[in-house]
Amino acid sequence: MELTNKNITIIGAGNLGLAITNGLLKSGLLKNNNLTITKRKLDGLEEFAKQGIKITSDNREAANQADIILLAVQPQQLDTVISDIKNALNQQLIISTLTGVKLSVLQNKLGQNLQVVRAMPNTALAVQQSMTCISTLASQKNTQVVESIFEVLGKTIVIEDELMQAATVLGASGIAFWLRLIRATTQGGIQLGFDAPEAQKIAVQTCLGAASLLQNGGNAHPESEIDKVTTPKGCTISGLNEMEHQGLSSALIQGLVTSFKKINEI
Repeated sequence: MELTNKNITIIGAGNLGLAITNGLLKSGLLKNNNLTITKRKLDGLEEFAKQGIKITSDNREAANQADIILLAVQPQQLDTVISDIKNALNQQLIISTLTGVKLSVLQNKLGQNLQVVRAMPNTALAVQQSMTCISTLASQKNTQVVESIFEVLGKTIVIEDELMQAATVLGASGIAFWLRLIRATTQGGIQLGFDAPEAQKIAVQTCLGAASLLQNGGNAHPESEIDKVTTPKGCTISGLNEMEHQGLSSALIQGLVTSFKKINEI
């Protein structure tokens, strides 16, 4: 399935569904494809309609006209949505962003003959900077179609389905963890004398710079970049050591482990 002149339907115009929609609008992908988004109540979606996106509350109609269906609803809504669309399913490629719902469960509920892929992006796809983890029961060709959709929204990686819970914590929940770190850095900057907007601007750009050093530096190890900043008896190593004495790395790791335990209870 080539990603040209395809009808794409996003079922569920919540935070994630709209983030995907906004990302697709910015990416230019919709120049060669049509997009429909669904929501029970269409209030607030008028701006999307003005940009050529079809909006509807009829999941079955939207599924019937689709080549690719992206499920962006809450896990507890899955059975209701499947009831809505099952009679309209006929060889469409199904992409699920539902937290905790395994590929085997999806295929059993949707039908064994359908091509099913799980995708776990994060909300940074609205600015085309998502890290999207993908697991698949689809053909290589259809898997590549899913990758091509999310590649215009950031970076992708194909993983085993058994790792999707961990991917949700590290990649999706991880957005919140990094935002909290940026907020804490901003608060520290305010205490050091900066106004809040200035402190946040410095914190955000510094975070972006640190990530870019690793991303664009040939997969350099974080510690090798840290060594370039620290000097004997200097202020940077003093600050780092104090953070470690206070449990920075341990707190981050334990936070990830706690989130992982929680997601496996859902």
